[in-house]
Amino acid sequence: MPRIAALFLCLALCLPPALAIAENENADAGDARPAVQLPKSIVKGEKTNFLTLVVENDMFGKGTDQNYTSGVRLTYFNVNAHFPDFAHRIADLTPTFEINPSSSVFYSIGQNLYTPDDITNPLQNPDDRPWAAYLYASIGMTSLTHRHLDEIEASIGVVGPWALGKQTQSFVHRHISDSPIPRGWGNQLKNEPVLMLGWQRRWPEYRSYSAAGLRFSTAPHIGIMLGNAHTFANTGLGFRLGPEVDRWQDTPVRVRPAMPGTGFFEIPEKGWSWFFFGGIDARAVGHNIFLDGNTFRNSHNVSKRHFVADSNIGLALTLKQFRVSYTLNHRTRTFKKQDEDELFGAVSLNFRF
Repeated sequence: MPRIAALFLCLALCLPPALAIAENENADAGDARPAVQLPKSIVKGEKTNFLTLVVENDMFGKGTDQNYTSGVRLTYFNVNAHFPDFAHRIADLTPTFEINPSSSVFYSIGQNLYTPDDITNPLQNPDDRPWAAYLYASIGMTSLTHRHLDEIEASIGVVGPWALGKQTQSFVHRHISDSPIPRGWGNQLKNEPVLMLGWQRRWPEYRSYSAAGLRFSTAPHIGIMLGNAHTFANTGLGFRLGPEVDRWQDTPVRVRPAMPGTGFFEIPEKGWSWFFFGGIDARAVGHNIFLDGNTFRNSHNVSKRHFVADSNIGLALTLKQFRVSYTLNHRTRTFKKQDEDELFGAVSLNFRF
């Protein structure tokens, strides 16, 4: 699967550039390609608030509880938000980030869980990853400028027992799923505050083609994440295929680290719509607390792999103001003694209001 995704990336980047979308008088001087510009129905439309719940779980993919076993993220996304003075100061300090009529703000809360292969063993396997949970809140901004979409995000959270991983997994396994009770949370990473800063850039409609009422587009991206939970640089490519009339749909919100997505969608003219999406992402990993162990205290750790790749494919269905999507994610091995690659699914529910 990763080899096929890599081949797709090379082919997509070699295709001819997209046709003109809209002219923008602020486009870079000397660049013949037009800027991506959102229509007024989006920039000045009604119902500019989005609420998204995404649940990632290996039970939706391989049907097991191991490695990255669960991620839950709730995001409120506001298009055309009013930005306070401090947001303008942050934008001024961020190279190339510009607050304009397309700029949006989002707020998220979430929790990630990581476990070894055997969750019934009360002892820590020295060759397997640490038990760990991560509870966080984040705030971010997105802005479309010329042909690129920038996203900056700041997160604060905690790793360790305060992240409530034991309570969450035990409750789910007792009352929701027919799964064994986890016995090894006494070995989890110790409490540690977490601060994360991230930046992503995408080029929407970098390559796009329309035929038979359908539109296919690709969007390369680059990014960087800095902090004591994750430190990495990433790059990759996403694609979308859907009806031409409903072209303004973005991929679902993802649980970090993952490919970018805001969850934005237009209310379909016909009342319902759909689109396929997918992509690949490659990361050069400098630090991963969920493998390296606690930053300031001794804890269990394993030797991580410094290069990790994700690939995914999914389907989104929209009915008026509601959208549901499913994504199947493949992740290469993240530490050296890991037995096999990871496969997990994600279900996302969006509501526009």
